[in-house]
Formats: sequence, structure tokens, C-alpha cells
Amino acid sequence: MGNEGYLPLFETKRAKGRVLYRLFAASLFAGICLVWVFRASHIPKPGEDGRFGWMGLLGAELWFGFYWILTQSCRWNLTYRQTFKDRLSQRFENELPGVDIFVTTADPIIEPPMMVMNTVLSVMAYDYPTKKLSVYLSDDGGSEFTYYALLEAAEFAKQWIPYCKKYSVEPRSPAAYFVSIATDAVGVDDNKANDLAVIKKSYKDMETKIENAVKLGHISDEVRSKQKGFSQWDSHLSKRDHDTYLQVVIDGRDPKAIDVEGFVLPTLVYLAREKRPQYHHNFKAGSMNALIRVSSNISNGKVILNVDCDMYSNNSMAIRDALCCLMDEEKGHEVAFVQFPQNFENLTKNELYVPFMRTISEVELHALDGFDGPFYVGSGCFHRRDTLCGRKFTKGYKSDMKWEISRKREETTIQELEEDSKGLANCAYEQNTEWGKEVGVKYGCAIEDVFTGLSIQCRGWRSVYLNPTRKAFLGVAPTTLLQMLVQQKRWSEGSFQILLSRHNPAFSDQISLGQKLGYAYVGAWSINFIPILFYTVIPSLHLLKGISLFPRVSSPWIIPFAYVIIGKYTVSFLEFLWAGGSALGWWNDQRMWLYKRSSSYIFSFIDTILYLLGYSDSAFVITAKTSDEDESERYEKEIMEFGASSPLFTVLASLAVLNLYCFAGFVKEAISLGSKGGIAEVYDTMALQILLCGILILINLPLYQALYLRKDKGKLPSSIALQSMAFAVFGLICYNFSY
Repeated sequence: MGNEGYLPLFETKRAKGRVLYRLFAASLFAGICLVWVFRASHIPKPGEDGRFGWMGLLGAELWFGFYWILTQSCRWNLTYRQTFKDRLSQRFENELPGVDIFVTTADPIIEPPMMVMNTVLSVMAYDYPTKKLSVYLSDDGGSEFTYYALLEAAEFAKQWIPYCKKYSVEPRSPAAYFVSIATDAVGVDDNKANDLAVIKKSYKDMETKIENAVKLGHISDEVRSKQKGFSQWDSHLSKRDHDTYLQVVIDGRDPKAIDVEGFVLPTLVYLAREKRPQYHHNFKAGSMNALIRVSSNISNGKVILNVDCDMYSNNSMAIRDALCCLMDEEKGHEVAFVQFPQNFENLTKNELYVPFMRTISEVELHALDGFDGPFYVGSGCFHRRDTLCGRKFTKGYKSDMKWEISRKREETTIQELEEDSKGLANCAYEQNTEWGKEVGVKYGCAIEDVFTGLSIQCRGWRSVYLNPTRKAFLGVAPTTLLQMLVQQKRWSEGSFQILLSRHNPAFSDQISLGQKLGYAYVGAWSINFIPILFYTVIPSLHLLKGISLFPRVSSPWIIPFAYVIIGKYTVSFLEFLWAGGSALGWWNDQRMWLYKRSSSYIFSFIDTILYLLGYSDSAFVITAKTSDEDESERYEKEIMEFGASSPLFTVLASLAVLNLYCFAGFVKEAISLGSKGGIAEVYDTMALQILLCGILILINLPLYQALYLRKDKGKLPSSIALQSMAFAVFGLICYNFSY
């Protein structure tokens, strides 16, 4: 290993069964090739029925086969990491680096202050030396309610942090902990029961104060008079037009900044960067860059963790897990960032809207870790500060991660620190600089996180994926179909922007082939709408006319089609179960797979092309973290939520209704043929089209219910029902005229 007796801080293991999977993948590819051969060799002659549909399916199947090859980059080389935190403590406990934690929020309505405070408190309570821990809250909404909530959370932290350490609490989000303790309170000793009652009362008092202030719509004069920080809002014009608001709420250097047990508290900072209408603020990427600069002046931790405001810490040891990868003497110097998965606390039993996140977390990111590292996915990621600031990797370079005390910073007063730091968050600071280009989080892309991670990897750095048994972070998953589709539109749009830009990883000699395939797989999400639309529309329309587009059941060419279909979906099903999902969860996954590709990806493709042509701007849409009581009840019962009127729903409903009309028309004709003894011939020639159309109808059952049967607020609006029927009938008329 280089040093005799050296014990690594983390080790790498390859998944079992890789050879078996690769043999299966090779056989499936052989089946795909035979499908291509059949399509190419049986194209109808000019003038024959079905020629256009046949050639379209050939193009679609060529794309599906090519795209399947790209997906193998996310399955070919599953890799797992195990960390040794005891070795980290033995070697570096007194020299652990400073860690700056960024929590970002942007809207106190969509992201309620109490939810944000639970995330802040969870990361303040990490099992880590508090003098080396600094927490920064970026409030891009510039809300005095969020600021007030942080002041209250800072007071509560004086009780919460020692309580967590005394009883080794997990998770360290108060709200999540109180829910979990209610389920296993049996056997709690008297002392803990008393302490628990006290801490719950303190939390409830804090919650009441914050929520009352939000409901009233203003902060009382009494509270304002006690905190000078509120004076910053005297010049407040709007959330898009205000000065920089910055306050060090807890100064970790102050000997008076202690908890109820007398121990030092972590540094806690509130920042609302300056906003002006004439300056583009670059959404989350801009707030992250302001945090990088401000934190460098206040604490300058060598490691930066960023978390979304709904993604609380569920594992107090996650910091040490990440440091095992960053501080390993042999391999740590190559690692730029350590990415943890995005997991969710509010999933239903069968993961109604985001079952695909299970496969991403448990399979795909593990496989990318086997090819020099996963993507940076925007939350739950530990970075080296210098790599975020543009440093290139060079062989032999080893950064010193050990704790250092800046004498200059120690001698600076808190007032001086605040004033010096405010200028770093001003709108004009980045003008004529490399911020957002070569330094900091990258601008100009709908998914600034993946774009930034790619640029770091293109500078020669590697990344590591950690997925411990106890999940490091838990967040809030979308609770409506529209939330999920809009989120997927942004993700696919940003990925497509990268694919079509000069930053395409295919042009980098620093990125491994596996990583290039992985980025291409994600970057090509949007393109999938073209073959999916063809496959969901053309076979069904031809079914209505009795025109076969697939081999007969009695033909030997049915074998490769059957093998590819059965093999692909059997492995998909087993993969989902192996990752911890349920059978119904897998079925939901197939539904979301179809819905994303036939709605979100259409609009992401169009918007990306318009953006590249200069006709539109890239935008950042915040996913709502709240829902009303009725909506929540339907979500818990796994009743799909439509409710709103959206072009996304219009497309989905039109396709579903078209397939229903085609299948109904076919059944009518089949009954007629059955009375004449021709049903066997129909089955022999049209079996795969019948199967395809039937599965599409089964997948769309919740949508049909929302269109025609449901009476609750989650149903589709009548306008969508009318539009979908009109578009479906129009499609049928156009098809009939063409034949």
C-alpha cells in the first residue's frame, strides 16, 4: 500500500455477480441486434400499408438500443465504500479540519421556516468538535420571518445540542426525533423522560412563536427592539430589491457563546445577499457563491457541506464518514467531493411519485462510483473548499486538511467581520471576475450542481459516493404528480444543456469512459420523448386499422422481441426489489418512466433548443415542500394528485385517451372478426401491438379515473378532459385521412 503498516480510512468493494450480469447484458444486446436486423430486413415496400410506421419504429428501436448501452454505465461496475471512523479519530481527532455547512432557502411560503430550522438544528448537532463547525443559512427570500426563526433556533440549540450528545440522539432534527421517540418510548428511564419532556416543551414554545409570527404577518415591536438585526429590513423594498443582510447570530469564538452545559456552540450565520432588479442573481448557484466568499472571511473551513433546506441530517456521523474519504493518506488527496444519496422521509409504501430515486441511489450512483466517481447532485455533498474555488488536480499535490487558527481572524471583532463580509455578497462583486465561470458554482445551466461537479472532474479530480446503512440525509419528496414532472423537466433540461454545450464531457481527456457514458445517459433524457411518443401512438393507431408492425407469434422472429422484453423487464423488476422496493413500487416506477418521457422531456427539449437559440432564459423552479390537508391525505392513501391545469397533463391525457379509443375500436373489430372465425389470425399478427396498447391502458388507469370518475379536488379539471378528447379525435381523423 505504500507505507508499511498503513491502514486505510476507507476501502472499496466491488459488487458480487458482476460477471453474471455482464453475460446477461451481452445476451440482451444480441437480442437487440436481432430486433434491428428484423426491422431493417422487413421494411414494407413503397406504397404498402405501414411503411412509415415501420420505419419510425426502426428509428425508435435503434435509439432504444443505443440508449440501453448508455444505461449500462450505471450498472456495469457497482462499487461500495466502507469507512473506518475509529481510525480517523485515532490519527486526526485533534487535527480535524473546520467544516462550513451551507443551508439554502429561497421562499418562506414554499419552504416554511420551521422546516428550515429543523435542518439547521440537525447540522448544528453533528458529532463533531463544535469550535470547528460553522453553519450558514442563505435566505434568498430575504425574509425577516426566516431571520426571526433562526434567532429562536439559536436559543433552542443551547438545550438541543447537549441533549443530543448526552443521549446519542438520532436523528438530530427535533421534529423527526420527536416522531421517532414516540414509537419506541417504552423503557425510557426517568431522567431521560424528564429531559425529554423539558426539551419537547422548549421546542413547542419555539414552534409556537415562529408560526404565530408567520400567521400574523409581522414581527412584534417587542421582539424587534431586542434584536438590532431587524433594523436591516428598514430599507427593504422587496425580495428582489434589498441590501445585504448579514449577521453572525452565534460567534463560536465568543467565550459567552455556550450551551446550557457550558460547552462552546457552533458558529451560526444568517445571510440574505443583496438583490437588485438590474442584476441577474443566478438562483441557487448565486447564493452558493456568495456563501463561499462570506464563509471564507468568517470561518474559512477547509470542507464545505451544502444541504437543501428540507434535507435534514439523519446521521450525526456523516461528517466523519466523508472525512475518511477526504483525509485518507493514500487516496484522499484525489477526492474533490463526497456525495451522499438523496433519500426522503415522506415516501409512501409504494413510492407513488419518485420510485426511480431508489434505483438512482441504490444502483446507478454506486456504478458511477466505479468509474472515478458520481455526479454532484446538489445536496448532501462534502466539498474541498479549494476545488470549489477552481483548483486543478496535479499529481503529487496533497492539500493540508488539518485544523488551523487564523490569528488575524481571531483578532477581528464581530462587527468588523460582518461589515467586511457584506461586501462579498453584493450584486456587483462578481462583475469582471471568474465567479460562476471558473470559480465557485457554475452559472448558465438549469442544474448548476451537476454542471459544477462535471467541471471539477474535468480538472482531474475524482469523487466518491457514500451510502451508509443509516441514511445521511432525509428530505421531502414531491407529493403531487405536477411537482414531480416540473422537477424532472428542470433536471432533464439542464442535462440536455450540458450535452449540447462545449462542456460536453465527451470532449474532456480527464473523464473516464464510464463517466462519459453516464453523463451521456443523463444528458440524453430529453431526447427520449421522440421514440416514446412514436411507440405510444403509432402502434395503437395501426392496431385500429389492423396493420401489423411486429412479427407474427408463429414467426421465429418473435423470439428476439420476446427475449428482449421479458429479459429487460424481469431484470428491472428484480433490480428494484433488490434495492429495497416493492412490486407495486416497481409498477409505479414504470408509470413515472412513461409520464416523464411523454411530458416533462417534451417541454425540456423544446425549452433547451429555444434557450440555445436565445429565445428564452433558463429558470430555477422551487419544488413546494408543503401541501394542504386533503392533498396530504390523498398522498398517504397513494391516490394520484392531478388537480391543476397544466400543458404537461394535457399531453398525458391526450395520449391516454388516444390509446383508449384505439383499443376500444380494435376490440369492436375483433368481436366482429371473431363471429366470422378470424380471431386466431388477428392474434397471430397483432399480439405485440395488443399487448403494448393494453399495457399503456393499464398504466394510465389512475389518469382515466382522474378524467372521468373522481369527484375530489385531485381530479383533472374538465378543461383537460375536453382538450384531451379533442386532441385524440383530431389525431384519429388525421390518421384516417392519411390511410
